[in-house]
Amino acid sequence: MPAIIHSRPADGERPAITYRAAGDRYVLVEYGEMALDLELNFFVTAVSARLAEHPVPGLVEAAPGFRSLLLHYEPAALDRKDLVAALEEVHDAQQSVRALTIPSRLITLPIAFDDSESREAVRRYATTIRQDAPNVRDNSNIGYILEYNGLDDPEDLYATVTGTEWWNAYTGFFPGLPFMFPLDPRNAITVPKYNPTRTWTAEGAVGLGGPCVAIYPVESPGGYQLFGRTVPVYDILARHDVFRDDPLLIHPGDRVRFLRVGEDQLLSARRDVLENRYEYMIEDDPFSVADYLQRAAEVRDEADALRTAREAAAAGTEVP
Repeated sequence: MPAIIHSRPADGERPAITYRAAGDRYVLVEYGEMALDLELNFFVTAVSARLAEHPVPGLVEAAPGFRSLLLHYEPAALDRKDLVAALEEVHDAQQSVRALTIPSRLITLPIAFDDSESREAVRRYATTIRQDAPNVRDNSNIGYILEYNGLDDPEDLYATVTGTEWWNAYTGFFPGLPFMFPLDPRNAITVPKYNPTRTWTAEGAVGLGGPCVAIYPVESPGGYQLFGRTVPVYDILARHDVFRDDPLLIHPGDRVRFLRVGEDQLLSARRDVLENRYEYMIEDDPFSVADYLQRAAEVRDEADALRTAREAAAAGTEVP
């Protein structure tokens, strides 16, 4: 059986699309070339939203990735060729990427930088796994993030994190874990992951791995370089009303803005969440791709210069 079951070339401002067999109940739909291009993810998010609004009978789930959709279907109710045909209709009806306005929410979350729980995770790692890891400095990963990106001091990192909205491209790995990318290209930073991984990370920890910021939804192992902590973003027990209908706070296509607070303030907010007294700041705010592209174009030269400087810093930094 061939892996590629159907494909179509790029059409104007719509990306090329490849359909791949992924077992007897799944089809993987890939968009465009393998590149870190948010425009591809905007298209994926829009297609996923359209499938949610107009369900295909027999389609169990459409799980978005950065530039893909994994389609789980029931063969007894939906033949694979009919699934592909239904997706082709969705793609034909889809606007070009630049014309998209995507359903989105702006979620403001408090963050305590260089918090004690993140330091404890790093300390345990250095004590029990790898004492000579280049990303571990004084029980912290922050110094390594600074060096790898050519940043002068922690305040530069904190301003970079709080100075942009973070686009949640997809959710996965652990339930409710958002994979987020900066919407201001000047704030794009990157760092290698742990090698080997940590065995423990606090729930709510915030870290950077590659170009992606993630929030750990549960206490777990992890490989991202830690720089802070926030309030819960996942609760299967629904101890707060925000999780009553959905245990996941942050959905694909949502944006997160971080608000800096002290660790005492964060711990108080976390207690309030568990006691159902915390007020999550969530605003319905549709996302215009055209507006985003215009803003990105206005700062392109500055973003390119910053990227070049950060790449030079990375080239001279040891990798774990």
